[in-house]
Amino acid sequence: MNKAGIVGGEFLLTEDQLDRIVTPEDFTDEQHMFAETTKDFVQREVLPHDEQIEKLDYELTVKLMRKAGELGLLSADIPEAYGGLELDKVSSTLINESLSRASSFALSIGAHVGIGTLPIVFFGNEQQKQKYLPLLATGEKIAAYCLTEPASGSDALGAKTTAVLSSDGRHYVLNGSKLYITNAGFADIFIVYAKVDGKHFSAFIVERGMPGFSMGPEEKKMGIKGSSTRPLFFEDVEVPAENLLWEEGKGHLIAFNILNIGRFKLAAGCLGGAKEAIELSAKYANTRTQFGKPISSFPLIRQKLADMNVRTYVMESMVYRTSGYIDQMLRQLPGQDGISYAKGIAEYALECSINKVFATEALDFVADEGVQIHGGYGYIQEYKIERVYRDSRINRIFEGTNEINRLLIPGMLMKKAMKGELALLDKIQQLQEELLQWMPPYEMESGEEWIAYFVQSAKNLFLYCGGLAVQTLGTKLEEEQNILALLADMMIRVYAMESAWLRTKKQLEAHGKPKAVPYLEMTQVYAEEAFEEMHRLCKTAISALAKGDTLRTHLSILKKCTRYTPSNLLATKKSIADRVLSSERYIV
Repeated sequence: MNKAGIVGGEFLLTEDQLDRIVTPEDFTDEQHMFAETTKDFVQREVLPHDEQIEKLDYELTVKLMRKAGELGLLSADIPEAYGGLELDKVSSTLINESLSRASSFALSIGAHVGIGTLPIVFFGNEQQKQKYLPLLATGEKIAAYCLTEPASGSDALGAKTTAVLSSDGRHYVLNGSKLYITNAGFADIFIVYAKVDGKHFSAFIVERGMPGFSMGPEEKKMGIKGSSTRPLFFEDVEVPAENLLWEEGKGHLIAFNILNIGRFKLAAGCLGGAKEAIELSAKYANTRTQFGKPISSFPLIRQKLADMNVRTYVMESMVYRTSGYIDQMLRQLPGQDGISYAKGIAEYALECSINKVFATEALDFVADEGVQIHGGYGYIQEYKIERVYRDSRINRIFEGTNEINRLLIPGMLMKKAMKGELALLDKIQQLQEELLQWMPPYEMESGEEWIAYFVQSAKNLFLYCGGLAVQTLGTKLEEEQNILALLADMMIRVYAMESAWLRTKKQLEAHGKPKAVPYLEMTQVYAEEAFEEMHRLCKTAISALAKGDTLRTHLSILKKCTRYTPSNLLATKKSIADRVLSSERYIV
């Protein structure tokens, strides 16, 4: 076990210690200060210009980004030695979440500070860091990340852009194109991926203005209209040899690990978006009247707000749990070189993908329900919820589609098991023997006991189905995308349930049950409903993996393992909705 806590993926096998789990209740005064500074900047400097930003005003966006740089909002992840604040990852995550109300502008900043700047932070050499990071920290230079091509999206290694080292070794000649590049219209520094000699996938730092480097027109997008998205073209672009990032052939390690961080940061942005959607919807529900009374008095509207708040609570618990893991891992790396960073970031790649899928789909749910609460007004641009709904849709495509991430999640788990980093197969074998004799409880003393039971049983269900999949399909499992997706959905629910439960347990231990009731209620709702989903997912998987008497045996075991006494979730949701409508915002 590493010092940061359980290793990546090990949450399926054991439960981490509470003192190693970061929750929003653990934020320091300094972290709260960064959040308030960010929110104040958005409120004072960005929102008054919202309409102009949405019309794609490059000059205004750059001006505001430089103002953000003056406040340190662009330099949280940059080391102090290069002009940054070198904040912990929890603080930078909180900044990222707090920017979300800035809509398209938040995306422009996010692309700059995340996937645009971090490749140099983690994989640049000393000369590159000294040259570029101070400029990126202030916003004097803006960064962009260039991976996607017309013929390679999810299949990033299928890129066609090439780089050839000149005969004198002084520069690489780039030829090819990139597509859907955020910040392209005003960026100065571009992290570009190309294959050296058509074979060795590598990364380069390309500067605007290099001869042969050009770009196409702005894409006309469904949402995030205030962010720049343009294609790039490289025609014999001579990039200085010293602008090769890390080493030839190491581009895939840079690209995939930066995407891991990008997926996690995207989840933090979705969290902020969900909180805004709840606030907009709760305020509207309290003021909109129908049949002589506010629609917030109608049970179906109240249930929607409760469900929105519960998913956001779970998302928040996952995001900050993961930020704590990443922060602790990076702080204990044995070195500050590319190899160390690549291994460190990769440790929680699985959890980053889980965050990305859960958060983007949770925000879509929250935004959709927000529009429904607004009714016809939610379809009108005058109301912000309409934009939240449109802007949210891209998140399931960004940073690797959710379908690709669903394939990666179980794939990364199996690789860890094969390398001996996780005792996964031993645990599966042990569990299969135990379940034959195990009998489920019929009654428990408290809701806390039921939640703990749901979490542990959900882990057992995944291990049971995962073991059956491995035994039935063997190496062919990697070709069965439908089974992999079912396993991924189980893992996502396990991590979500446990993240909410660990946060709630910390509150129970710190303050006792009376003060922890709101935490318990939201965890109870999510855990019970997710456990029902686990049953459905397992039944679907088992039915695809077995037949005849063997199928009936497996389904009998599944039925036994999913037996429980349901609680009155409607009453619990009523209590949650009361708090949301009273505060008119997301609330614990």
